[in-house]
Amino acid sequence: MTDPLVWLPFDPADLGDPPTGLRYEVVDPVDGDVPDSVADVRFYVAPYRLGPEVAGVIDHMASLEVVQTLTAGVDNLRGRLPEGVTLCSGRGIHDASTAELALTLVLASLRGVPDFVRAQQRHSWATGWRPSLADRRVLIVGYGAIGEAIEARLLPFEVDVVRVARTARPAQQVHGFVDLPGLLPDADVVVLVVPLTDQTRGLVDHDFLARMKDGALLVNLARGPVVDTDDLLAALHTRRVTAAIDVSDPEPLPADHPLWDAPGLLVSPHVGGMTSAMWPRAHRLVRDQLHRWVAGESLHNQMAGAY
Repeated sequence: MTDPLVWLPFDPADLGDPPTGLRYEVVDPVDGDVPDSVADVRFYVAPYRLGPEVAGVIDHMASLEVVQTLTAGVDNLRGRLPEGVTLCSGRGIHDASTAELALTLVLASLRGVPDFVRAQQRHSWATGWRPSLADRRVLIVGYGAIGEAIEARLLPFEVDVVRVARTARPAQQVHGFVDLPGLLPDADVVVLVVPLTDQTRGLVDHDFLARMKDGALLVNLARGPVVDTDDLLAALHTRRVTAAIDVSDPEPLPADHPLWDAPGLLVSPHVGGMTSAMWPRAHRLVRDQLHRWVAGESLHNQMAGAY
């Protein structure tokens, strides 16, 4: 009997201790040719991509049992998998990297770092008073693993953290989305780390932004369509709120898009997970998942409703 086939987007040696009894092929079907072995793939570790092209090869995987992503979000794969295929997210891979960027965007925005950079380019000594992160109330919307990592890094800055998730978890002092209208007016910083679903698409609209307090900062580390772009632009032009976004709608931003020139906006190009911390965590997760799969154990990070 032929050993089960696993497709990886990296060298199996990177796993350190990959399980035996499996065949490994290093394949990136998005960028390269699709090998004839595609019909034999049973465990597919998708390349680190965010677009729908990742799912294109799945239709040819007649033996597929598991798809493991390297992304925390799986919105580009939902509805694209045959019934019976298990979809597992990359939960845990990007917690440290994304939390670091969250702090970077918050601190850079509050302390005016983009203005300092522009002043340096002009050789200008542009001093002045700026808001501190200390003593602020930070609302984390989408309180899961990444939200927990962000909170852990926020707390030493002497802030008050308020947790919000899709469903309230009173034992953990986590509010539900239904509480957002009452929580937004008291938040100085609102950090978005929700998955993109039908419920969260357009979550941040005119009404959401209107409820934010004057001078509040919105930070989007989730997905671009979680925020209505036109409503965000309108809010920024009132100069009542500011924002920092690592994701956008559309993405990537066209060179002539009005977001580039919106007042009070800091843009980073979807790099939340793209640090040296990603790959060690990705290799550990994939190695553990493969060992569990070979042993017939339940896999981590299984996503419901993937078909």
